[in-house]
Amino acid sequence: MADVKTPSTRSRLSGPDAAIRLLMTIIEYAIVVSLLFVASDVLVRTIINFVRGTGGFADSVMAAIDGILVVIILLDIAHTVFGNLRTFSFPVRPFLVIGVLAGIRDILSASAHLTFSTTLVGPDFRNTLISLGVGVGVVVMLLVGLLVLRFAQHREDGRSSHSGRRRPSPEH
Repeated sequence: MADVKTPSTRSRLSGPDAAIRLLMTIIEYAIVVSLLFVASDVLVRTIINFVRGTGGFADSVMAAIDGILVVIILLDIAHTVFGNLRTFSFPVRPFLVIGVLAGIRDILSASAHLTFSTTLVGPDFRNTLISLGVGVGVVVMLLVGLLVLRFAQHREDGRSSHSGRRRPSPEH
């Protein structure tokens, strides 16, 4: 899903188009910098809270894993936005990967609650199981989406490698 404008087309923009594109670029860089600041803050707080060990060991480990996964997700989003700035296209695949990471984070969180919590009974237990099932379903669907994109890309690569010529059909 590449943008129609190429770098050579972008250099020919003038007037309002150039001003809007410059503003969009500034905002995108601000987003990347903001995401890096937030990721840094979350990582530092995660490390500090883990070292302090407030609460039990299991709670500290769950919080540390959760914080680290949030940092990974934020860095992936920043990387995707920055990649958009460099290539002038909007890739879908990185957002599917980010969704998979977020789903895995939810699955790990629900699993940790089931494993380490002794007070989960009745509705809390049922809600945690539902959350776990929904997380697994979301991850599976996103992985199917990644698989479809991969097969679509291989199919496009196969067509472009023949210099625009169609492959002969098996009947011929």
